[in-house]
Amino acid sequence: KQISSLKQLAAGLEAKQGDRVWLKNQTDGELDDAKLVEGLTGERNVYKRRGLPEEKGLNMAQPKHLTLLVDVSGSMYRFNGLDQRLQRELELMAMVMEGLQGSENRVRYDIIGHSGEDPHITFVNRDLPPDNEKKRLDVLEEMHAHSQFCWSGDHTVDALNEAIKHAASVEADDRIVIAFSDANLKRYFINPKKIASLMTKDPSVSVFIIFIGSLGDEAEQLKRVLPAGKSFVTMDTKEMPTILQQIFTSTMIQ
Repeated sequence: KQISSLKQLAAGLEAKQGDRVWLKNQTDGELDDAKLVEGLTGERNVYKRRGLPEEKGLNMAQPKHLTLLVDVSGSMYRFNGLDQRLQRELELMAMVMEGLQGSENRVRYDIIGHSGEDPHITFVNRDLPPDNEKKRLDVLEEMHAHSQFCWSGDHTVDALNEAIKHAASVEADDRIVIAFSDANLKRYFINPKKIASLMTKDPSVSVFIIFIGSLGDEAEQLKRVLPAGKSFVTMDTKEMPTILQQIFTSTMIQ
């Protein structure tokens, strides 16, 4: 059901709405000074009003670009027995990979991992998405193995910064970075205000964080510090299509 919901979401994506402009030759609105003479002669289309260009929201010249920044740090494996955070992340990636298959003309995606060893581990390249079940399973096994055997540490800030820079360089209808986190920032003395600053750093990239694990109420505490509407806490993979719908909708109206 969730995969079907994602496929429907991808199929229904529209081009990002542009800035409002003056629409001329209207039958209502403000009188267009350039049409005064026509108005005196009885012309009706002499008004103008603010609105979106009619061609917006229909076809995309470029697909949307989605960066899925996954946490494959040692803590994801270590605490998986506590709340299944790594299992949940793997399920989410499996859902997204299968749900977006066949929608490459509307949305392309990278899956980039980060851990204490490395801020940038490419699991899926937007130009080579896994197109069958075996390839998708290989991606999930690679993610699991890295989390199991990597050194401890945290590169969340560096990883997010690099993901935003990379997304900004891609030609796309829209650029979205979604970071998945177990909210384990306090242990490494990472100031959440630094994350919040990064999330609004580049106006050409929309950045969101989905917390899929938490010790106590750490995830909720972090959510209160981050930009409003830009973070989510979920412990249920069934909520993922709804969250993605909210993310895509919010970027459409920016």
